[in-house]
Amino acid sequence: MTGSFFATAAAWSYGLALAVYAALAIRIALGWRASLQASLLLCAIIATTAWAAANIFVGSGPNAPAIFIDDITDAIRYGAWFLFVGSLLLGSEGAAAAEAKARFPRWVVAAVGVAVVVALVLSRGLPFAAALGLSGRPEFAVRLGLAVFGLALTEQLYRRTHAQGRWAIKPLCLALGGLFGFELFFYADAMLFGRIDRDIWLSRGVASALVVPLIAIATARNAGWTIEMHVSRGAVFHSTALLVSGAFLLVLSGAGYMVRFFGGDWGAALQIELIFAGILFLTLVATSGRFRSRLRVFVSKHFFSYRYDYREEWLQFTRTLSTDTTSANVQQRTIIALANLVESPGGALWIRDDERGFVPVSQWNMAPIDAVEAPDGSLARFLARTGWVISLPERSLDPTQYPDLDLPSWLQALSAPWLVVPLQSGQDLVGFVVLGAPRAPIEVNWEVRDLLKTASRQAASYLGQMRATEALLEARKFDAFNRMSAFVVHDLKNLVAQLSLMLRNAERHRDNPEFQRDMLMTVEHVVGRMNGLMLQLRTGTTPIEKPRQVDLEALARRVCNAKSAETVPIRLESAAVSALGHEDRLEHVIGHLVQNARDATAQGGEVTVRLSREGRCASIEVMDTGIGMDPLFVRERLFKPFETTKSAGMGIGVYESAQYIRTLGGEIRIDSTPGAGTRVQVLLPEADGDGPAPARRSNAAEAA
Repeated sequence: MTGSFFATAAAWSYGLALAVYAALAIRIALGWRASLQASLLLCAIIATTAWAAANIFVGSGPNAPAIFIDDITDAIRYGAWFLFVGSLLLGSEGAAAAEAKARFPRWVVAAVGVAVVVALVLSRGLPFAAALGLSGRPEFAVRLGLAVFGLALTEQLYRRTHAQGRWAIKPLCLALGGLFGFELFFYADAMLFGRIDRDIWLSRGVASALVVPLIAIATARNAGWTIEMHVSRGAVFHSTALLVSGAFLLVLSGAGYMVRFFGGDWGAALQIELIFAGILFLTLVATSGRFRSRLRVFVSKHFFSYRYDYREEWLQFTRTLSTDTTSANVQQRTIIALANLVESPGGALWIRDDERGFVPVSQWNMAPIDAVEAPDGSLARFLARTGWVISLPERSLDPTQYPDLDLPSWLQALSAPWLVVPLQSGQDLVGFVVLGAPRAPIEVNWEVRDLLKTASRQAASYLGQMRATEALLEARKFDAFNRMSAFVVHDLKNLVAQLSLMLRNAERHRDNPEFQRDMLMTVEHVVGRMNGLMLQLRTGTTPIEKPRQVDLEALARRVCNAKSAETVPIRLESAAVSALGHEDRLEHVIGHLVQNARDATAQGGEVTVRLSREGRCASIEVMDTGIGMDPLFVRERLFKPFETTKSAGMGIGVYESAQYIRTLGGEIRIDSTPGAGTRVQVLLPEADGDGPAPARRSNAAEAA
């Protein structure tokens, strides 16, 4: 790259940066609103403008004065941006500028001052720096550290901002992230090769200019730059991890340089191998649960007065306990939720069984355990009486802290047991959890114990609710089975009545061959119905087969013949009508209605069964001249189970019939008057004629 072309490219690149930063500075000055943050932002923009102008001179002809001025403006630029971000981290929330200055963090001021001094001492433009060998890689290392520090401040600014305020601060964070990120790339390349890449240096001006629109957007969104902040453990933890990683990379780069410098012919190869091994080690450490646990403990111990961020811990605990997205059951999720509170890698859960005592029901990252703790054992009695969280290492060092506690042999035989956490619901001991030793040493103080006791009570309540739900489901299954049994018994009663009628007729017609043939057909029909009832008892109330076309005329005639008696005649007014349903179930419904009509009609009365069409529905009417029912009984009691007006009835026939008719899309209508009789109408969807009609079947229960 020729000198004239390089000077022209530098003038265009840094000239663009000079123009946009100067324009932004003028815009902010014209809309001035006095505040500490606005003043520091204007200073940072002016310092960046001066830095861009200095780089134009460096590009036109690199000389010691121009390089020195460039280093000064660059250091001031870093310091101004650091101070501006530090002022935002205060979260002044409308406080006066004087108060904000008084509360300005001293560590930010100190860090900025040290960085500026070191950057100036290592300036490429100072003759004594080159004479002492301080320029070059040492200077690049310092500026690389400044870029890492800037990225850490930017990350903390974003993380500490409340979620509602991140919309306003996000453009600024993107701008600063891009600005410091490019500086990190620039100086990392310079450290790696021991010299400044001229192409990257030329690109710095344009890269710095590209972030100006984002800064302008953030300025428009934050007129007074008073941003509400909060400090969370997550923000400090991730920022600390970033700083540790950046410091490690700086040390690694310095070690690589020393190896390359003193390693002779093998220096370059050893440097590459060292860098690769260091990055591999950093990846391993960053993904290590033990390292993260120790870092979390360090942050909580040295940066906060309380160990836990209770809001985050409780949200995480509840989320772990209630989530169903993992394969872990509720017992295992209980162990995980409690273990995460104290960085424990595993544990086991014991739940009280009414017959056996406290039995192990689940483990997490722990070998299967077969030990059962008796309810009257020393451990169970101690936990139920005190509700204490037992620290086993503390108990082994000083048994007097846990009076009247004798540890069971199975607990002492476990691999690295640490805590025993009782699960209490009210005054009852539901169970307990044994947690394994943590990844990082944790002092079991009052704060840890109180959090575990509170969380364990929540877990016990959750486990109790789950057990109650399971018991309720089981009770509902038995209830459904009992209801089904009642339906089956009702149907069996009708079949028994049918067989009884057949036996009464057998005395008169036992020598009649036709009666004998019909009797065998009736017995076959009853056996089939009873087998169907047994199958229904196993599978539920829903019929197994799909609805099909049923010839209602043949079905009604068969029922009327089976129910006929000399005392109460049954008259059938039939028509060729068919409907969708199940033949045996519809026969049961019609037979039940006819039987009820017969039972309600005295001698000399009449029962009529009429088949017709009503619109697109098939209509089955059963009318009698019996005692009838009052409107209140029909409206409030007739269709409820176990409600009947008959002394020997079970009160579920009408209920079962109505349930089945509704499943077919039909309905039952009742018109009854006390002393005048009852009219029951069943409406069913009419068949379309596509389904096969079943063959007719005779019944041996016909009266002679």
